[in-house]
Amino acid sequence: MGKMIRLDKFLADMGKGSRSQIREGAKKGRVEVNGQTEKKPERKIDPDRDEVAWDKVVVEYRMLEYFMLCKPQGVVSATEDKRYPTVVELLKGEGRKDLFPVGRLDLDTEGLLILTNDGELAHQLLSPKKHVDKTYYARVAGILPKDAKEKIASGMTLGDGTLVQPGKLEIAGEKTLALPGEFAMAEDGMQGETEVYLTIQEGKFHQVKRMFEALGCKVTYLKRISMGTLTLDESLCPGEYRRLTEEELAGLKGNGEIRGL
Repeated sequence: MGKMIRLDKFLADMGKGSRSQIREGAKKGRVEVNGQTEKKPERKIDPDRDEVAWDKVVVEYRMLEYFMLCKPQGVVSATEDKRYPTVVELLKGEGRKDLFPVGRLDLDTEGLLILTNDGELAHQLLSPKKHVDKTYYARVAGILPKDAKEKIASGMTLGDGTLVQPGKLEIAGEKTLALPGEFAMAEDGMQGETEVYLTIQEGKFHQVKRMFEALGCKVTYLKRISMGTLTLDESLCPGEYRRLTEEELAGLKGNGEIRGL
């Protein structure tokens, strides 16, 4: 026998309404268990064995959920916040109240964020001992030092003395902009901008921004594109999400061991 749960919790978790709405629905005969009308929402059921229907449609119960979100700017990576909308609010259409983000992205950072109710997977992905790669695309204002790759690869000391583990920097493209700025200028007085990919295995506060500041530059745009084996679906616009596929989830779990890229 599997884990027994209340019928109203089962239906609420699967987005069929609040507990009170489900109680009202049960009174009106909208709920069936194993083909029989059930008017007692407090009844305990076994999700693995009992068939539950809402308005004659069978409801499949998913104990654990996994979503890929393309986080937009202006939204905080939290379950609740008094000032800003949260990433959890973007998934309210799923009806679950137990989802949480795996790690965090800054308010003005976009990109890949996993939301789940699987605490064990979240711990595995965030544990420093697992060395899970996190890759970011960034646009950086200023002139990167010629030895920027080497400095990042050997581990850096941030402006406040914080040590960070070695990372990997790839230069995607460079251009100059006719914009004044507080950071390093090219010899012709033009403001430089560089497109880069940075892979790190930590998640210290504002780490990516602080790493480039230590190199004399400023991040003007930041987007996380991968975490472990999971890469952001390019078809997702900021604010959009989808469930992880079985293949993606298996890759993240790595047959019991989390693996970096």
